[in-house]
Amino acid sequence: MKTEILKIQPDNIDSEKIKYAAEVLRGGGIVAFPTETVYGLGADALNENAVKKIFEAKGRPSDNPLIVHITGKESVDGLAAVVSPQAQVLMDRFWPGPLTLVVEKSGKIPSAITAGLSTVGLRAPSHPIALALIREAGIPIAAPSANLSGKPSPTASKHVIDDLYGRVDVIIDGGDADIGVESTVLDVTTDVPVILRPGGVSFEQLRDVLGNVSIDPSLMKKPSEDFVPRAPGMKYTHYSPKADVIVVEGEPQKVAEKINSLIMEYQSKNIPVGVLATEQTKELYKGIPYITLGDRLEPETIAANLFKAFRDFDDIGIKVILAEAINNEGIGLAVMNRMKKAAGYNIIKAT
Repeated sequence: MKTEILKIQPDNIDSEKIKYAAEVLRGGGIVAFPTETVYGLGADALNENAVKKIFEAKGRPSDNPLIVHITGKESVDGLAAVVSPQAQVLMDRFWPGPLTLVVEKSGKIPSAITAGLSTVGLRAPSHPIALALIREAGIPIAAPSANLSGKPSPTASKHVIDDLYGRVDVIIDGGDADIGVESTVLDVTTDVPVILRPGGVSFEQLRDVLGNVSIDPSLMKKPSEDFVPRAPGMKYTHYSPKADVIVVEGEPQKVAEKINSLIMEYQSKNIPVGVLATEQTKELYKGIPYITLGDRLEPETIAANLFKAFRDFDDIGIKVILAEAINNEGIGLAVMNRMKKAAGYNIIKAT
C-alpha cells in the first residue's frame, strides 16, 4: 500500500490537506492523525469494512474494542442509545479532551468496533487537527492508537511512520502529542462510574465532579486469558518496547540502590541495560544509559515522555529497561498502568 505523509501545522491548519484526508476516510481508507494524547489510526466508524482495515494494519486482536471520535456532545445522538445525566455533566466538563465515555451503543455502531459488546466508547479530542479532520469528514471516526499492536503508543509522527508506513493510506504529521498517554476510559453505564483505563483525566478530577467513582479491579493485576475487555488496553500486553521492562517500586533512594544492583547483574552477563530515571534520581546512575522521564513532582512531564523513551531505548539496542515507579496520584496512575502493562506485571519491590 502506498502511504502519503501530509505535514500540517496545528496552529496553521492547511484546509486542502484536511479535505484530502477526510475524502480518504469517507472513501473507506485509514488515516493516522495526531490527538492531544497520542496519534490515532482512524476509519469511518459506520463502515465495518473500513474498521476492519484498522485491525489488519495494526495486527490488533478482534476482541479489543475501539473508541469512536466525534466533535462533541452534539454528535452523540444516534451513536449512544442512552446518555445518562452523569454522562452529560462529564461531557460539559471534560469535552473536548482526554476522556472517553463508555455508553450503551445504538444500532448504528458496527459490532467490529465494540468486539460484540453492547457498549461503545465515545470521545471528543481537543487537538485542532483531529477536530478539523472529524468535522471535515462529517462522520464519526473509530481510532485506536496508530502503532503496531502491543508496541508503545506513538507520540510523534516518526513513531507512526516506523510502525505503519506501507500499511495505511495517509499519515498526518502534526508534531508531538502533548499528554503522551491515552485518554481515560470511564464506564458511565453503572450507578457508580468505573475507570476502565486511567489516562489524561485523573481519578481525582473525576471524583471532584462526580463525588463517587471507582477503579476497575482488573487494572491492578495481570488479566487471565479468558478475560473479556470492556475497553482498549485492559487485556493484552500493551505499550511494550522490544526490550524487557522491569518496574522497581519503593522509596526513591531504595529504588535507585536496587536498580544499581540489577545493573551490575546484567552487566556481568553482557546484557545491555538502561534506566528510566527522574530528575530527582538521575545522578544516582553512573556509567549506564539512562533517560530522564521528568520530574516526580510534575508527573505530567513523565507521562509526556514515557512512550518515546521506550522507543529510544529500542533504537540503541537496550535489552532490559529498569523503570522507576512513581506515585499513583493524578496522571501518575496512568503512567504506572502503562509501565506495568509494558513490563507484563514484572514488578520488583525495593526494600
